[in-house]
Amino acid sequence: MLPFLSPARAWLATAVVGVIFLASVCQQPLCAAETDRPSSSTSPNEPHPLDEAMKLARACVEEIENNVDDYTATIVKRERVNDKLGDIQYMFAKIRNRKTKDDELQTPFGVYMRFLKPASVKGREVIWVENQNDGKIVAHEAGILGVLTVYLKPEGTVAMIGQRYPITKIGLQRLVEELIEKGEGQRKFGECEVKFIKNAKINKRKCTMIQVEHPRRREHFDFYRARIFIDDELNLPIRYAAWSWPETPGGDPVLLEEYTYVNLELNVGLKDSDFNPDNSDYNYP
Repeated sequence: MLPFLSPARAWLATAVVGVIFLASVCQQPLCAAETDRPSSSTSPNEPHPLDEAMKLARACVEEIENNVDDYTATIVKRERVNDKLGDIQYMFAKIRNRKTKDDELQTPFGVYMRFLKPASVKGREVIWVENQNDGKIVAHEAGILGVLTVYLKPEGTVAMIGQRYPITKIGLQRLVEELIEKGEGQRKFGECEVKFIKNAKINKRKCTMIQVEHPRRREHFDFYRARIFIDDELNLPIRYAAWSWPETPGGDPVLLEEYTYVNLELNVGLKDSDFNPDNSDYNYP
C-alpha cells in the first residue's frame, strides 16, 4: 500500500488507468519458433500480422470521434515504474473528449479523477483541462494532507513521479491512438504474432481480445506481449495490458502496465463545471 504523500505529490496516479489483472483469459503463450537472426524489415505494402488489428483500432478511433462526446468510468490501473510494480489503484473518472469544427477547437479535452483505493490515496482529486489553468494539473492530496491545492506541469518532474504517462494521455481515444502509433512503428518489422479471441469477458462484458506477441526480444519492440479487449457492443477498448519478456527461460512474462475501464457510461452530458475545482460536489480546499 502506498504511503501518504506530501501535497506536492497530490497528483500521483493521474496518468492513464490500471487494472485488475484478468490472467484467466487466454493465458497460455502462443507457440513460436525460436530464432537468433535479427528481425527482418517489411515493406509498407506487404501484408503484416498487425493489419487487421490496426484496422480495428482505427475503427475504434472513428467510433469515438463520431459518437462519443464524454464518459464516466471506474479506471483500474497498475504500472511498473523504474522496474517496480506499483499497487492496483482505483479511480472514478470523468473524461470529456476534444472536439473541433473546421479545425477550430470547440470543446477542450478535460479530465477529472477521484481516487477510491488504496486507502493511502482515497479522496485525492485531480483535474486537467486543455488550455486552462496555464496547462497545469489542479490537484489536492487525501486526508489531513489535503489542505492545499497544487498546480503541476503534466510532464514535470514532480507530476511524473510514479507514472508511466502524463495525464494528457489518459482516456480511451488517447489509448487507441498510442496503440496505433506503436503499431505503425512495429509494422516495419517481422517477428510478430497476432491472435484474435472471441467471447472474452471483462466485468461480464463480452469482448474480442487481440493478442500481439513478439517472441524474440528486440530493441525496437516495446513489449513481449500485449492484449487489447474490445467491447463487442460498444466497439471500444475497455482493457489494455502489456508484459515484457520472461526474465528466465520458461518463466512468466513481466507485467509492465494494465488499465481497465469498468462501469463505463457514454455521453452523460459533462459540463464545464465537472472540470472546475470549485464544483460543490468536490472536496478541493
